[in-house]
Amino acid sequence: MKIRVKENSWIAKIAARKLHASQVAITIGSTIYLYHCSRQDFLNNKSWTYHEVQHVKQFKQYGLVAFTFMYLWESLRKGYYNNKWEQEARAAENQPNILHGVEFI
Repeated sequence: MKIRVKENSWIAKIAARKLHASQVAITIGSTIYLYHCSRQDFLNNKSWTYHEVQHVKQFKQYGLVAFTFMYLWESLRKGYYNNKWEQEARAAENQPNILHGVEFI
């Protein structure tokens, strides 16, 4: 599975403002968008990388439109932190095997 990592993303910048965060990685489809974080620093942060790879896998499993809808609906209902998709991604943060078959481009 190929995953694109894009630095200095305006998409991630908007997410950073919404989340009141200084650094953000946001995944849409098979692309991870970064704000205030270099590609290398992101990839060196294993738990953060595993977390975002889990989101890529969620997009792959459910499709772009369906997963986006499910993610946003869950966030509206339960909030960002209690969103089951975020809980699943946090659970993946300690699973190095999640990178099996992953190529960052």
